[in-house]
Amino acid sequence: MTDFEEIYARYLSSVFNYARRLTRDTDAAEELAADTFYKALKNLSRYDESKADMRIWLCQIAKNTWISQCRKHGREVPLPEEADETPALGISIEGALEDKEAARRLHALLHKMDEPYKEVFALRILGELPFAQIAELFGCTESWARVTFMRAKRKLQQEMEDHL
Repeated sequence: MTDFEEIYARYLSSVFNYARRLTRDTDAAEELAADTFYKALKNLSRYDESKADMRIWLCQIAKNTWISQCRKHGREVPLPEEADETPALGISIEGALEDKEAARRLHALLHKMDEPYKEVFALRILGELPFAQIAELFGCTESWARVTFMRAKRKLQQEMEDHL
């Protein structure tokens, strides 16, 4: 891919979803996505297709940009509101994403989760990245990404059940 407009059109949604996950704010995510594509455009000649998928490369730029912004402004990543103590009975992870209130609780639980579980789960569900690309981001195997995702999902389900 060399046409930047095509890259932008194809990956904007993925980069924005990833940025929204990092920032937890739609306006900040829009700004981070714009910064990401600006940096990508400036450095497109450095992109090596044999080393990383375009989506992975863009998400790495977004992540590095977000970390730099946080350091520059001397802030930590903000935490969401505390999770409700009484989520709906018998809700699954998939079901929670369809119900706004349950989704809010799920996000609150997700943000309390330790790394790398939190990021792997978010990349898979919110960023819609395949396991191979998640593994590439972390420099690990695809099996590691799958196992980490499943452990994160199991932990979230258990925590949601514990609040019943």
